[in-house]
Amino acid sequence: MRIIGGKLKGLKINPPANLPVRPTTDLAKEALFNILYNQFDFEEIKVLDLFSGTGNISLEFASRGVPQIISVDRDSGCVNFLKNTAKQHKLENIQVYKDDVFKFMEAETEPFDIIFADPPYDLSRIPEIVKIVFERNLVSKKGYLIVEHPSMKTLSNHPNFKEQRIYGSSSFSFFSLS
Repeated sequence: MRIIGGKLKGLKINPPANLPVRPTTDLAKEALFNILYNQFDFEEIKVLDLFSGTGNISLEFASRGVPQIISVDRDSGCVNFLKNTAKQHKLENIQVYKDDVFKFMEAETEPFDIIFADPPYDLSRIPEIVKIVFERNLVSKKGYLIVEHPSMKTLSNHPNFKEQRIYGSSSFSFFSLS
């Protein structure tokens, strides 16, 4: 894994091999950030990274100047790795929480401009993520919820679904209010 843009561009991230993660590929991440860069002023948004794992996405947002990033994962190894990596690179804009994502969303009250969710592909509750985000008004008026999921799965039946972008065996489904 590497950071593909911003002040840490080119930085290789080497998480421990024993973490229970499936990081977003550099190719898919680069495509995602090209889309988002044309839609948002990164220096003025708030990001929520659910199932953050190694923090690959959070670190990319931080490198590109996003002032507030909240990362949530329930694995203490992942949480500690991201906290240590953020501290090592002086990324004070990342707040890391060890929590169950569903419990976190049920307690959260503030909207975010971008919510990125990369749940385990075998998680049966993936559609619930979308439902909870919109029921709890967690995405801002012009914001996006982006869910990474297996390409063979579709989330298009939710009324806030906008599009699915496929990158090999992984897809990003985009949801918004407008």
